[in-house]
Amino acid sequence: YTHGRITATVGRQAGSWATTLLLTPADPVVPFDPSDPFREYRTGVDAARVQWFAGPFTTLDFVVRPADTPTGRTLTALLRGKTDLAGWELSAWGGAIHDAPGGAVGITHNIAGSAVRAEAEFRRDTVGGAVARFAVGMDRRFSVLSRDLYAVVEYQHDPFGAEGPAELQAVSLSQPAGRRELQVLGRDESAVQLTYQVHPLVSAELTALWNLRDGSALVAPAVSISLSDESALRLGVFVPAGAGFNRLAGPQSEYGAVPVTGYGGFSVYF
Repeated sequence: YTHGRITATVGRQAGSWATTLLLTPADPVVPFDPSDPFREYRTGVDAARVQWFAGPFTTLDFVVRPADTPTGRTLTALLRGKTDLAGWELSAWGGAIHDAPGGAVGITHNIAGSAVRAEAEFRRDTVGGAVARFAVGMDRRFSVLSRDLYAVVEYQHDPFGAEGPAELQAVSLSQPAGRRELQVLGRDESAVQLTYQVHPLVSAELTALWNLRDGSALVAPAVSISLSDESALRLGVFVPAGAGFNRLAGPQSEYGAVPVTGYGGFSVYF
């Protein structure tokens, strides 16, 4: 339903409140896995949403979302505002997230040709303590050999994540993981993504995730080929680095036990 500057939607829908690009702890609506090679479509959720477009750069967004989680049915009701002030993109949301109070802020600004981004989410943990989850990053487009190179570098600190290998299994079974709020399992992680236009129809990409606590990493080179205006081919591989799995002690790192995996995808748009 749309009336003037107000739009209302009820039912399955996709959305993102992220400010950073790969590691997005302040996105309350099913954030992407940063290693996901297929990001054209975002998983939708069942929700009611009202948006008020107050101006060219100002939006108010209200979302109510009931969700079935492994620990029972929860309710999320959040109000978000987003605006641009003298070249600074500012956003904030607050309300109840999975029945608990929470809020977040986000900021983006262009500095010397680079987009600098930061977002932080403030929550309570399972025992009632205050938690601050945040990510900072920078992205920029360069010209290399007359072709575009787009680079993204980000860092995330998340108290919901594991301090070390001994906590990985517990974190993977935790409430935030069960509610799909965790993109990665480590407490401190970084992500790098490089995309280079080899040819107008071919791009090469390298994505790397690094757990700064246990030293493991996941490196994912890929190539995308535009076959026509309506179709594209993508090929890639995931290569882990780090300590593997111990049958007695369990996982020794977040990424070390991941098998080397190749994939391919063929997309048709119509």
